Order: sequence, then C-alpha cells, then structure tokens
Amino acid sequence: MAKKTPAADAAKKTIVVKQVASAARRPEKQTATLKGLGLNKMNRTRELEDTPAVRGMVNKISHLVTIIEERG
Repeated sequence: MAKKTPAADAAKKTIVVKQVASAARRPEKQTATLKGLGLNKMNRTRELEDTPAVRGMVNKISHLVTIIEERG
C-alpha cells in the first residue's frame, strides 16, 4: 500500500460550493443530492474534492448552488 505524502494531498483539486436556494418544494432527488454534498441549509459552504462524480452532482442542482472557488 502506497503511503500518502502531504504534497500529494495538497495537489488535489477542490471546489468550494455554496447553497444559494432552498430545497423546499423541490423533488426528493434534488434534496438527497444536496445532502450528499453536505449541504442542507441556505448559505452553507463545503470544500469538496473536484471529481467527475461531484461535478455531476453539482450540475444536477446548479439552480440551488454556486461554485465559489476552484482550488488546486
């Protein structure tokens, strides 16, 4: 098993996502996607690893969230 180095962790790309709209009166799938990203209340932000899966989740609920910053 390969050891992780601090430099490898710092090189990971991340995105900062902020919830800007409420999940009230939205389909259950969209609410579940928000919860999967760690967002469930207005104006919460999360720093997430920039992977195709996360990008797909953000694209599905792009009307509820904004990408504040892309790091890495």
